[in-house]
Formats: sequence, C-alpha cells, structure tokens
Amino acid sequence: MECAGGCTGPLDTDCFACRNFNNSGSCMPQCPQPFIYNKHTFKLEPNPSAKYQYGSICVAQCPNNFVVDGSSCVSSCPPNKIEVEQGVKRCEPCGGLCPKVCKGIASGQTVDSQNIDSFINCTKIQGSLHFLVTGIQGDPFNNIPPLDPEKLKVFRTVREITDILDIQSWPGTLTDLSVFSNLTTIQGRTLYRGRHSKRGYSLLVMTIPSLTSLGLRSLRHINDGGVYITGNKKLCYHHTFNWTRLFITSSRPHHRQKNIKENRLEAKCVAEGKVCDPLCSSEGCWGPGPDQCLSCKNYSRGGTCVHRCRFLTGEGREFASPNRECMPCHSECEVQEDGPRAQEY
Repeated sequence: MECAGGCTGPLDTDCFACRNFNNSGSCMPQCPQPFIYNKHTFKLEPNPSAKYQYGSICVAQCPNNFVVDGSSCVSSCPPNKIEVEQGVKRCEPCGGLCPKVCKGIASGQTVDSQNIDSFINCTKIQGSLHFLVTGIQGDPFNNIPPLDPEKLKVFRTVREITDILDIQSWPGTLTDLSVFSNLTTIQGRTLYRGRHSKRGYSLLVMTIPSLTSLGLRSLRHINDGGVYITGNKKLCYHHTFNWTRLFITSSRPHHRQKNIKENRLEAKCVAEGKVCDPLCSSEGCWGPGPDQCLSCKNYSRGGTCVHRCRFLTGEGREFASPNRECMPCHSECEVQEDGPRAQEY
C-alpha cells in the first residue's frame, strides 16, 4: 500500500519509491509523531523515536535553514505563528497579531490612497509616517484620489515607529488621532528639522482644524527628538500632563524641545468641560473618557479606569494585581458575598 512504482518484495523496505514518506528506508503513511498515546495511562507521551517531515523524508532533525512547525520542517512560519529560538528554531502561535515590520514613508512623500493598504496588519513602522494635504485630500495632478478616512484604521495595529510621526493634514471628520491608540513608542532615530530649528522633532501635529484631542492613549516613550504641536485651534487636553515623562529614556529629557503653542487656550477648554475624566489620576489624559488617562486614580480594567474592581459584586469576580489592574479570579474560586476577599483554593 505504501509503495509507489513497484517493489521487489512484500516488506515496506522493498519499495522502489514511497507513496508518502521514507523513514530510513521504510515507506510509511506518516513520519513517527512527536507524541504517542499510552493506552495504560490514557495520556499522550513524548515519542523518543519522533521524526520530522522534510519533503518526503523523515528526519531526526530539521536542516539548520528550516524551521520546526509541529512535526514538519518548513521554510517559513504560517501567518498566525512567529519564529522563536528554543535550542532549535520553532514556529509558535503569536497569541494575538503577529509582529509585522513595514517600510515607512520617505521624507517629502505622504500616506495616500494608493499606498495605505501596504500598512495592513503592521505592528512596527521602519521609518516615518507623513500625512500631507496631497495624501489626505488627494493629488489631481498625479491622479491620486482623496484618502477614505475609514482606511486610516489600518494604523490601529501599529505599536512602534522608528523615526517620525508627522501629521500636517487630517480628515475633517476625525477629531482625534485614535487610529494610533496602540502606538507605544516613537524612537526618533531620524528627526524632522525645520529651517530655523536647532533641535529635531519626532512627533509633529500641525494645523489640524478638526482636532479636539490627541487620543494617543498608549504612547509612553519618545526616545529621541521633541514634540511640535501647534496651530490646532480646537485641541484640548494636551496641557494636562508633563510631556517630559515621555522623554524618560533620554539622559537629558529637559533639553528636548517641546514646541506646543497656538492650540486652544486651557481656560477655554476647562470652561467647555473638556477636562480629564474624574477616574484619571493627576498625571493627566490624552482626551475625554476613562480610557484616555495616563494612569488611574483607583483601578483599571482592560485599559479603562474604573472606580473599583468586582471584588464582591458583579458578574465575573476579580482581584487587583500589584499595579491595580482588575484581573479575573480563577473559575474554581468560590463566590463570596461578604468578607475582604474571595475564598482561596
């Protein structure tokens, strides 16, 4: 049954060629698997004779230039897995979106309707992102149509930009930059330098009439370069926190330029009720609501500040981690209606 092209005898070693896999000269339907079932213990146990599928051959080890994925030697991991080094190179599940590095936009060019799809599922931008009027509103001279604001949602997966985030134009229907709500780090390896600027910038937001808040709720590090936020007549909340906290990785954070001017006056923002949510700490916020706080006054759950965790009431009881994050109790914990904490098992 396992022979292909004939044989010289009745054994699986007598085949001219194998229909499926060749295991040290024996034709087999599959290579020896990593685990075997122990009928006495009713458990899967490691198979000391396990081999990997390498083409039509069973091998004890994959070649150095291949990666182990389950019981096979593959040239690259599938989209839902990432290559890790654990003595041998293996494909492991990403546990979410797999890291994907994408090339940024060159200086003088812009994100537009023709290149926006190249950023789908990107987690890291190698370079810069520039948003100019010819990209947002379109460029008739080069036959480039306006950018659909919905398309900007592709940037929700971006966690790191190695150079510059430069926003000089933005759709009038959007009041914040929340498409970058998962951006944690701007490295500033290359900086934007104006004609009269001695120091460079790695975050620029200029003259966006519709902008009322920044909405960069996850941004924690600007590793080099300053911030240039100016001419945004409706922009509030930017004055609620100390920008130098984002420069903490710099040896001289106070020497980093903060050019923040000609935005909405703080007094007008306060009068209009554009202030941080009461659940935010005194460290400030990126915009309205309990999910825009730099840190929480009490507790947090899934990135949103809450008054308290569900210690004794509510669906799905919780406990507080050392950093005051509400975490779900184990499913085997007994629900307790009184007392300081859930009963432990």
